[in-house]
Amino acid sequence: MAINPHGGRLVNRSMDEDERREWVAKAAKLEKIVLNDRELSDLEMIASGALSPLEGFMDSRNYRSVLDSMHLTNGLPWTIPITLSVERDQARMLKVGERLALTDSKGTLLAVMDISEKYEFDKRERAQKVFLTTDEAHPGVAATYRMGEVLLAGPVALLQGVPHRNFLKYRLGPAETRALFQKNGWKTVVGFQTRNPIHRAHEYLQKCALEMVDGLLIHPIVGETKEGDISAEMRMKCYEILLNNYYPKDRVALVVNPAAMRYAGPREAIFHAIVRKNYGCTHFIVGRDHAGVGNFYGTYDAQHIFGEFKPAELGITPLFFEHAFYCKPCGGMATTKTCPHGGEDHVFFSGTKVREMLRKGKVPPPEFTRPEVAEVLISGFRND
Repeated sequence: MAINPHGGRLVNRSMDEDERREWVAKAAKLEKIVLNDRELSDLEMIASGALSPLEGFMDSRNYRSVLDSMHLTNGLPWTIPITLSVERDQARMLKVGERLALTDSKGTLLAVMDISEKYEFDKRERAQKVFLTTDEAHPGVAATYRMGEVLLAGPVALLQGVPHRNFLKYRLGPAETRALFQKNGWKTVVGFQTRNPIHRAHEYLQKCALEMVDGLLIHPIVGETKEGDISAEMRMKCYEILLNNYYPKDRVALVVNPAAMRYAGPREAIFHAIVRKNYGCTHFIVGRDHAGVGNFYGTYDAQHIFGEFKPAELGITPLFFEHAFYCKPCGGMATTKTCPHGGEDHVFFSGTKVREMLRKGKVPPPEFTRPEVAEVLISGFRND
């Protein structure tokens, strides 16, 4: 039986054809707001239902509730504010009740939004509560400080999809992904969040999880990431190679997630789980330093935060894994729960370590990543 979306209903904020024609004609007279890459990702996810139960950008009551209690005002768990910001000068020209046109940086009309509220916010407070730091070295904090001073709240209605040229066959929304699971006969599905190429430790976690459920959704972020992260194009090539050679084809699906990374560590782990619930996953893998960056979070803080929520209110089952490594005496992947040998026999893995080796022109060892994946990564870094 399919898992219910967060809040019980999968939101759909896309206009039908008649509405679309009507508002395309009227849009020229509307005040326009140009969305940045992160806001475009949020718009796309709101419209598709990936952020159910949200139907638009948050009002001040929900914004405050999310910061202070990690719940929406209706009591549902929610950990990341989803907001649209503008500068004060532009905000002064806008009126509550006004309908806006939302465009991308090229001026492409994407959606309309009815302003229900305008409110100011404290950027340092937001940074501290969401990211647990006000240090601008944190990419999420830096992005927060770049925001406008005023937030606009209100429901959105999508006129046309956010334009994409890449990964088109993998761009399935929540409703389409749920239909795929149903077609495959998967009653239980585990989701895996990634913004890195899949190395052997990831593969180990995924296959351990796959022993417990009917299907695996590999769900990489392809929205905005920080400088220095491996490109989505390169990562997708790596995922395809792995799935074609090392995974059972009838038990794994690859679908891209248009979200932007926040690097919010513990709070983003909960957020990622809720999004995967909306896509139809019943389980979600949470490993070492999920959605972390630098040294801002403890190794397993992203697992500990799940203890602050009742399982029934989250509605998706987290699967916690220790830091996996290759053990030389064991001759395979393991964790401290399964391996009796000392640390000197262990080869540890991380996306950061892979990037460092690739920048130096070094080939990651087979204990670290599959040779075919290493070849793609090396070729990509040479051409970068």
